[in-house]
Amino acid sequence: MSDKRMTADEVVAELRDGMTVGLGGWGSRRKPMALVRAILRSPLKDLTVVSYGGPDVGLLAAAGKISRLVFGFVTLDSIPYDPWFARAREAGRGFAVTEYDEGVLGTGLSAAAQRLPFLPTRAGLGSAVLTLNPHLRTIRSPYADGEELLAVPALKLDAALVHLNRADARGNAQYLGPDPYFDELFALAAERCYVSAERLVPTAELTETAPVQSLLLTRASVHGVVETPHGAHFTSAVPDYGRDENFQRHYAASAKDPDRWPAFADRFLSGDEAQYQREVARFAEEAA
Repeated sequence: MSDKRMTADEVVAELRDGMTVGLGGWGSRRKPMALVRAILRSPLKDLTVVSYGGPDVGLLAAAGKISRLVFGFVTLDSIPYDPWFARAREAGRGFAVTEYDEGVLGTGLSAAAQRLPFLPTRAGLGSAVLTLNPHLRTIRSPYADGEELLAVPALKLDAALVHLNRADARGNAQYLGPDPYFDELFALAAERCYVSAERLVPTAELTETAPVQSLLLTRASVHGVVETPHGAHFTSAVPDYGRDENFQRHYAASAKDPDRWPAFADRFLSGDEAQYQREVARFAEEAA
């Protein structure tokens, strides 16, 4: 298929209850928030979510979409913890968790990306990761060193959702910021990968002003692509825009207060993406 353009709602329509869905980005940076908001509008439920978490996890937790969370952390970066995630964990209800560290999560994605059953790593050894995850096993090197390593099982994903700066209609996708995070591992670990991008451009334009190395994903690993200007809001999508700190503070304050949350959800999450972006613009005007 040469033209892989879709809408966010069409992407979500291809997902099913109970799927394992990986969400790219890192904390409150370049998260596929427009696709997350499309999930919020849908009847999807019972998802296993894999994420270096940020507000993607918080919003899905608030909506009751998660049955299990596999994570390395959940943070808003400039705010240490996502309040909805914190509320769910402190209350001891809402969803099961598989709590890894950053390295163990990355190793699990790498194993799935390489179609291996597991990969060895030093990450997690000597930490609470093994205590929290008694299913994990160690393995001894078969070579002269005999080193004991953690054997991390593959984190296979049914679908991956990632947000990048630019893409073409065929699914080639590019990051322009300082860090690819682990988006290519999410894509390769998944049966299907869906990319949202700030802008869709002709293929030739992808490398006219940026190095070839910035082409993070090729069309072979991408099933669908969605043009979503400000689709990472309120997380950052550098260099297109930074994190909307004022709106993030508003989200966090609302998430902490059960009396304030319904008004936030009604204003920003009850309509489609166009309504969300309009309300965000109005909020910025009101705060100015």
